[in-house]
Amino acid sequence: MNKKQKKKRNRILVALAIFVVFEAMEVVGVFDALPGGLWLEFAAFLVPYLIAGYDVLAKAWHGITHKQPFDENLLMSIATIGAFALVFFPEAEPHMAEGAAVMLFYQVGELFESYAVGKTRRNIADMMDIAPDFATIEEGGQLVQVDPASVAVGSTIVVKPGERVPLDGVVIEGSSQLDTSALTGESVPRMVEAGAQVASGCVNMTGVLSIRTTKAYGESTVQRILDLVENASEKKARTENFITRFARYYTPIVVGLALLIALASPLLLGQSWSSSVQAALVFLVVSCPCALVISVPLSFFGGIGAASRKGILVKGSSYLEALAQVNTVAFDKTGTLTSGTFTVVDIVAAPYFSPDLVLSYAAHAENYSNHPIAQSVREKFGKTIDASKVAEAEEISGEGVKALVEGRAVLVGNAKLLERAGVSAEEYASTGTVLYVAIDGVYAGRIVIADTLKDDAAETVSSLRNAGVKRIVMLTGDREEVAAEVAGQLGLSEYHAQCLPADKVAHVEGLLTQAGDRGKVAFVGDGINDAPVLMRADVGIAMGALGSDAAIEAADVVLMDDKPANIAKAIGIARKTMHIVRQNIVFAIGVKVLIMILALPFIGIANMWLAVFGDVGVACLAILNAMRTLRV
Repeated sequence: MNKKQKKKRNRILVALAIFVVFEAMEVVGVFDALPGGLWLEFAAFLVPYLIAGYDVLAKAWHGITHKQPFDENLLMSIATIGAFALVFFPEAEPHMAEGAAVMLFYQVGELFESYAVGKTRRNIADMMDIAPDFATIEEGGQLVQVDPASVAVGSTIVVKPGERVPLDGVVIEGSSQLDTSALTGESVPRMVEAGAQVASGCVNMTGVLSIRTTKAYGESTVQRILDLVENASEKKARTENFITRFARYYTPIVVGLALLIALASPLLLGQSWSSSVQAALVFLVVSCPCALVISVPLSFFGGIGAASRKGILVKGSSYLEALAQVNTVAFDKTGTLTSGTFTVVDIVAAPYFSPDLVLSYAAHAENYSNHPIAQSVREKFGKTIDASKVAEAEEISGEGVKALVEGRAVLVGNAKLLERAGVSAEEYASTGTVLYVAIDGVYAGRIVIADTLKDDAAETVSSLRNAGVKRIVMLTGDREEVAAEVAGQLGLSEYHAQCLPADKVAHVEGLLTQAGDRGKVAFVGDGINDAPVLMRADVGIAMGALGSDAAIEAADVVLMDDKPANIAKAIGIARKTMHIVRQNIVFAIGVKVLIMILALPFIGIANMWLAVFGDVGVACLAILNAMRTLRV
C-alpha cells in the first residue's frame, strides 16, 4: 500500500470510528433526549461524512465547473447530500446516518479498487522485472560495470553467475546454464556454450560467460518485452470501449431518471414527496457504474499478466478478446512447426564404406563452406576438424564442394556434381536434401538432411483441436512433396505449398471470409516474409525467440519460447478472461437493475443500506472476481 492509499485508509478509519460512536448514540436515543436532537444528529453525522468524502465532493464540483459533471462522484454527492436533505421533510425518517454510511462505504470500495489495481500492476511488474541494472565490460584489464544502454553492438560483455544477461548476443567463451523462466515461462534451465545465442533478461546460473553483443539495448529482447507490456493497455478491447462509452451516456440518463422519479411520483402517482425523493436517492446510489468501469479493465489486465507468466506476450486487450474467438488457425511451416534448421536425419553408406567414414570425409570437405547444409554436416560430425588434412577445397555453386582430404579426392553435393565427375550414383527420392559423397571417383554413400518437426508440433495440433479450433491450415513456401509429408506427420488435411507472401495473404483472406462473423482467424509465423499476413489476420502470432524483428513487430501475440503448443494455452487464457468479464457485466448490471426496480416509490422495498450493497458490495465482488484472471 503506497503513501496515498495509507493516508486515505487512515482518514476512513477516523471517520468510521466517529460514525460508530454517533450511530451508537442514535441507537440508544441520546439525540432524542436532547433539545434540538434532530439537528444535533444532523451536525454529528456531518463530521464523519465530510472527513470521509470531502474529496468526492471536491471532484464533483470540479467536474461541474469544468463542464464534465457526469461521473460517479456526482452521483455519490447528489445521493448523500440528498440523504441529509431529507431532514427538511417533517414526515420523512431522518437519513443522515445512511448518508454518512454511503459515503464511508463508497470510499472503502474506492480504496479497495485502488489496492486491487495496484496489486495487479505490481504482480505484473514483479513478473516482468527483467530489466538489467548494468552490463560488465573489460577496460584496462579490469571488469567495469556500465549502463547497458551505453554498450555498442559488437562489444564483449562478461556475465557472472547470478547476474542477468543485459544484452542479446552470442557466447564466445565459457559455458553455463541459463534460467529463461522470466522470458519463456520455462522452468528447465537451458545449457549454452560458445556459439550459442542468448537473449537479454535470462539469468546466468553456473559459469562465467563472455558474450559478443548483437543488438543495442533499445532493440534487445528485454526492452522489447517491457515495451510490449507497457503499451498493452493502449489497445482496448471492444468490451472495454463499450463500457467506457456506456459510462459516458449512462450517468446523465441515470441523473435524469432519478429526477423524474422524485418529481413524477408525487405529481402523477400521488406518492409522498419524502418517499419519492428517498427512492430517487437509492436509485442514484445503486446506479453508480464503478463495478463495471474498474472490474472489466482489471480483468483484461490480469489476463495479459497471466499470459505473460507463460511466456505469451499479448499486445493489448483487444487481441486477447479476439484470441478468445479464434476458430481457425493458419501456420507457416519453417521455423514455426519445424525447427527451421537443417539436421542430418540419415546416413547410408555404399558397400565397403562405413557411415562414420562417409560423414568424416564429407565434414572435412565442407569445412570451409558457410552454407547451412555444410554447417549441419559439421554439427553431425561433432568433432574438431583438422584443417591441415584438407586441401584444394572448392565450392561449386548450385552443385556442392570438392576437396582433397588426406590426399583423397572427395566430392560432396547433388547428383549433378557426381554425374559431371563421371561417378555413378542411384538417385534417392526424399523430401529432404540429399548429399551424395564420392571418394577417389567411387560412390561412397549419401547423407540426407531435412528440417525436422518441433518436439511439440503434433501436440500443438492436438491441443488446438481439443480447444475447439475447427480448422487448422498450413501455408508454406516449400515444395509440394515436403509440405505433404509434414502435413501427413501432423495429421493436417489442409495445406498449401509454394506460397509467396502475397499467396499467404490471399489464403488468409479466404479463411477470414469463411470463419464467419463470430469466428476469428489466427496466423502463426516467424519470418520477415510472414509480416504482411501476420498483420492481415485477426490475430497475428509470432515466434519471439527466433522470429524476425519484422514478424514480432507485425504480430499481436508473441510466443517468447517459440513453442507453438502455447497457442492453445493463450486461447484458453483468453477465453477464461472473457468468461470472467462477462460474469462481471451480467452480475453487476443484473443486481443494480433489480435494486433499482425495488427502489421505485410504488414498490418501496429497497432502502439506502441495500443501495450501499448494490454499489460498493457489487463493486468489491466484481473486483475480486476480476483478480482471478491473474491465476488463470
